[in-house]
Amino acid sequence: MTKILVSSCLLGCAVRYNGSDVEVHNNDFDWLIETQDIVPLCPEVAAGLPIPRDPAEIFGGSGAEVLAGTARIIGIDHKDLTDQLIWGADVALRLCRNQDNKFAVLTENSPSCGSNFIYDGSFSGVKKKGIGIVAARLSESGELVFSQHTVGSLRDLVETSRLI
Repeated sequence: MTKILVSSCLLGCAVRYNGSDVEVHNNDFDWLIETQDIVPLCPEVAAGLPIPRDPAEIFGGSGAEVLAGTARIIGIDHKDLTDQLIWGADVALRLCRNQDNKFAVLTENSPSCGSNFIYDGSFSGVKKKGIGIVAARLSESGELVFSQHTVGSLRDLVETSRLI
């Protein structure tokens, strides 16, 4: 058993921008919860954002570009949340390092946690290929990042290589 960082909203915590959680119904996620040592975190709440809060999206790129300073994370109210959410990503990275954690399962589509898709910055519900700022920060530091939809790949990795 190893420690795996998991987005709190995937664990039933009502911490999303609208005060909800994300229900996950699949055997691979059940395996994760039942067999691994889960370290819950909502990086947006850790960054000091309230529940509920205005939705936010990445403008001008994805999480890697935010970290490079060429994109921003903006709320629907036009408030720039970039610095706060970078701080939340750094909290996630410190937590992983302090726990000697090499894996994360993060919530897809989020400007913080998306690992394959994020919203396109238009607040119109359109998704694009890209990663959120936490996924980018963890990935650049060598963490393997999965979503609630790809946790089966983590399970395969664990069961075939016995890394954990």
